[in-house]
Amino acid sequence: MSIDKITPEPVPSETELMAARLAAIVANSDDAIISKTLNGHITSWNAGAARIFGYTPEEMIGQHISKIIPPNLMDEEREIISRLANGERIEHFETVRVAKDGRLVDISLTVSPMRDSSGRIIGASKVARDVSDRKRAEETQRLLIDELNHRIKNTLATVQAIATQTLRRAATPNDFVNSFNGRIKALARAHGLLTGGSFQGAAITDLVREQLLLGGEEDQRISWTGPALTLEAQPALHMALILHELGTNARKHGALSRPQGRVAVRWQVQEDGARALHLHWREAGGPPVTAPSAKGFGSVLIENSLRAHGGEVTVNYAEGGLSCEINLPLPLLTHPIGAPARDAGQFSPPLTGNGIRGRRVLIVEDEPLIGMVLTDFLEDAGCAVVGPAQSADTAKQMASDEAIDAALVDGNLAGRPVDDIVAALHARHIPFAFVTGYGREALPPGFDHAPIVEKPFTQELVVTTLEHLLNNVVQLRP
Repeated sequence: MSIDKITPEPVPSETELMAARLAAIVANSDDAIISKTLNGHITSWNAGAARIFGYTPEEMIGQHISKIIPPNLMDEEREIISRLANGERIEHFETVRVAKDGRLVDISLTVSPMRDSSGRIIGASKVARDVSDRKRAEETQRLLIDELNHRIKNTLATVQAIATQTLRRAATPNDFVNSFNGRIKALARAHGLLTGGSFQGAAITDLVREQLLLGGEEDQRISWTGPALTLEAQPALHMALILHELGTNARKHGALSRPQGRVAVRWQVQEDGARALHLHWREAGGPPVTAPSAKGFGSVLIENSLRAHGGEVTVNYAEGGLSCEINLPLPLLTHPIGAPARDAGQFSPPLTGNGIRGRRVLIVEDEPLIGMVLTDFLEDAGCAVVGPAQSADTAKQMASDEAIDAALVDGNLAGRPVDDIVAALHARHIPFAFVTGYGREALPPGFDHAPIVEKPFTQELVVTTLEHLLNNVVQLRP
């Protein structure tokens, strides 16, 4: 019986094993690993490259690397080739490439020279890692931080505006403290509701309850009825302040100043045509009502807050009790807005601006209280105020057409950018400053010459900035 001769399998060399391991790593890597000649033609294209850029190896091997390089970055590729020819290894840096579907892909790229057996450089090996998710996360984080910074500063500016306006109209220091504290508490209650809804909006029922019951127990003298409705963040804050002013007036002078007094709030939503909220406030059982001889801060605040959203209020001072009709467009509507007359108080002496008296200044600001404060500051300095413009469309029209000498422009208007507005001002050689809670990086690009008045601001800073703009206007012209 014969025994077959068994031929032993060949044992791979260490070099072959290493090559096999490297090939497996390249083939299975999530990173794009690409080799190319010094003149830029692709010689290898792994599965990671196919996943990131969308091209198969058959589509790319033999093609020029410029197929995935944006035209504006070709100089970058030429520099890489030049450095490789000198034997340099290019450590990872972040750049952008183009995928098959046209997407721009953020990558972290490392480039190493490839040599032949004699040490001569014959090409390059590129390792690219897709960092798009990280870049998007960083951008989202930056935007969130910018927005948080803006909201905090805008809120502080609103508090400052409430303090300034309350002080101007307070008869005594004690009157100021009580009125100011009440308005700040109203603002805090509204922010509490918005925070519970991730600052997306607040239910009108909750706004009415919080502002009229002041966080306390049910009051049988107060009633409300209407359909469920959620107001967006900014209209909700303004509606909270409106309801606070109406409620405070009712408690101090109106129906709720007497035990038998009643306040009824009814609202409905008009759905046909332009969608709008109609809210009716009715007081009864209080002392006789007479129309005031002059508008107080509460009346101006209500009117301006509604104007900011294209709304209006009609107040009826009937002897049997005050009533008012509030109309608020849903969603936001815009139209030209004019500044109301100011009722100056005894606590704020006029400020005289050097070289700006009589100059016409456009105010672009979507927060009514802040717009009122800016108006007061400029009128104290002898300026003629144009606006405030509270919507992007109105602001652009005023920036393009109004006879103005300078402008103060908010960083955005209800979430809309102000690029077109400042471009219109720039085209007319009208100097302007940003009045904002945003940093420079979040403002329209190309206008680094425009100074920033950071919220919250002082009267001195606003006036000084305007003096600089108007007395150095030649430096701000293109």
